[in-house]
Amino acid sequence: MSNTTERLGRFLLVAGGAFVTLVAGWLLFVEFAADLADLLGILLALLLAGVAVRLLAGIAGSQFPTYNVAEVGVEGPITRDGAGNNPIPTGPVGATADEIADQIDTADDDPAVDALLVKLNTPGGEVVPSEDIRNAVERFEGPTVAYATDVCASGGYWIASGCDEIWAREPSIVGSIGVVGSRPNVSDLADRLGISYEQFTAGEYKDAGTPLKEIEEDEREYLQGIIDGLYDRFVDRVAEGRELSETEIRDTEARIYLGDEAEQMGLVDDTGTREDVTDRFEEELGEEVSVREFEPQRGPLARVGMGARSVAYAFGAGLASRVDADGLGFQFRT
Repeated sequence: MSNTTERLGRFLLVAGGAFVTLVAGWLLFVEFAADLADLLGILLALLLAGVAVRLLAGIAGSQFPTYNVAEVGVEGPITRDGAGNNPIPTGPVGATADEIADQIDTADDDPAVDALLVKLNTPGGEVVPSEDIRNAVERFEGPTVAYATDVCASGGYWIASGCDEIWAREPSIVGSIGVVGSRPNVSDLADRLGISYEQFTAGEYKDAGTPLKEIEEDEREYLQGIIDGLYDRFVDRVAEGRELSETEIRDTEARIYLGDEAEQMGLVDDTGTREDVTDRFEEELGEEVSVREFEPQRGPLARVGMGARSVAYAFGAGLASRVDADGLGFQFRT
């Protein structure tokens, strides 16, 4: 259905419904009302027509949608719930993987949506949440384009490589195909404070990476093996999505590149503005494109919570140490 037909359909539905409602209100409240009630009848008729216009506008919006491309944003650090495991925020509130995946699925279920635009401005984040968003992108039935604005690094590129095409701005930062495992080491500080570490575990490596004790060499090898396994997975996923060899990907050594450099290396298909991406969709779909942004619908309490996290971070909560729910202290992220 063309955009002209959609606009005409919306107008006819709203205008026709409003006219019918106005006529009905006039007959009900004016024509057949007592003379003393004429003024009140006119007001009621106009009020009824206004209510009808609002209701019919909503119906028209669903029956004759004005969009055919869905935009879903991935912005900020990628985590499961936007804050990570730590109840005290250690970074700006970022991309909530479950919500983003839900919005992609919602767009896929919308009959008006023919294509998906994934807007990325993220330094990366947690491994599994990044994979979950990519899986949602790959489930989408239709053309998918990733558009890197400022930064599309690490977990962001993990997601982008699952799209049919990747676009970036020439000065965008793209790449960082690698995995980081980190742990704070406070064993010397604990010794100076007279704090001793004692933990009861079952399984030799259950407390591997605990910050309060020096890491043993076999523990180091064990944790490095996990990092290497995640890196192999990352390389496989990029090779699969970008049709590049594993050698080409590993040769980047997790470097970041500007958009035009990334294009030369095959990490990006093209560079351009948002308008250029829209033109690409019009070329792909063969019709005029209108984009609608799909965002999660959060209640008042959820919005207050997200705002509180941002404020806490802004006032220095980001200095808190990152310790996971099990007290392991060792984190994996892209």
